[in-house]
Amino acid sequence: MRAPTGQQFTISRGSATATITELAAGIRRFSIDGVHITEPFDEFASPPMGCGIVLVPWPNRIREGRWMLDGKPQQLDLTDPGYKQATHGLLRNTAYRVATHDDHAITLEASVYPQHGYPFILDTSVRYELIDDGLDVTHVVTNHSEAAAPVAIGAHPYFRIGEVTTADLMLTVPASTRFELDDSLLPVAEHPVDGEFDLREGRLLGEIDLNVTLGSLPEGSNSSVLTAPDGRSIEVWQDESFRFVQVYTPRNFPGLGGVRHAVAIEPMTAAPDAFNSGLGLQWVQPGESLTARWGIRYKP
Repeated sequence: MRAPTGQQFTISRGSATATITELAAGIRRFSIDGVHITEPFDEFASPPMGCGIVLVPWPNRIREGRWMLDGKPQQLDLTDPGYKQATHGLLRNTAYRVATHDDHAITLEASVYPQHGYPFILDTSVRYELIDDGLDVTHVVTNHSEAAAPVAIGAHPYFRIGEVTTADLMLTVPASTRFELDDSLLPVAEHPVDGEFDLREGRLLGEIDLNVTLGSLPEGSNSSVLTAPDGRSIEVWQDESFRFVQVYTPRNFPGLGGVRHAVAIEPMTAAPDAFNSGLGLQWVQPGESLTARWGIRYKP
């Protein structure tokens, strides 16, 4: 039987191991010392709730899939018909090809070709490299069109610390603003963080329910941290290209052992609906590239 996520690529270094999928260049498993760092899912399942996938050329949503290019309306395919939105870019159902693969690293590539609402040609790559205490991820998007192309990058990992209950994890995010969402889960205003949205001093995940975009990350301090009661922690760092982070805490995540409470910490180079708002959106010139990096550190 062929896996819904295509070929499975394993990389390992010391006690760390990761499984990366051909489909959407996703992280299906990542563990250190036998401790699950990301939410794993079965080889013969599709990525639950977008688990681990790469989001290009935009993360999150675009309102009704509509945006303007040089004064002309563009209409993307609506991939979330319930909310009538275009979600998570154009490669979430695309098979990537292997560029390089050795024991501890792999680089996967995929192209975006002109299609409904996005008349551009992009070459994209993502490199996963295991290091002593974690995983480094590098995204590169190169524009092969005749005109500048709007580009944003995101990732959709869900995290855990072994068998610790998600409700018992403390989440710290240094963001000082959050985006107010409407009923379509799209931003209508940016506000200072307050109440349950203020994660700068840490909040127990069992006390909050979040599906929020956070912004205004302080320069040089773009890391979110999950901490277990026993002191173990995961740091999700983002370089200066990733100015936003989506935090999502579903209580109905279809995990390996059944439905569970989970937490996604999603690095994003642009805000939701960036094709319309322009917040964080990069216009990559013909022949030029956008590079963005993030990674995971585990502290036992």
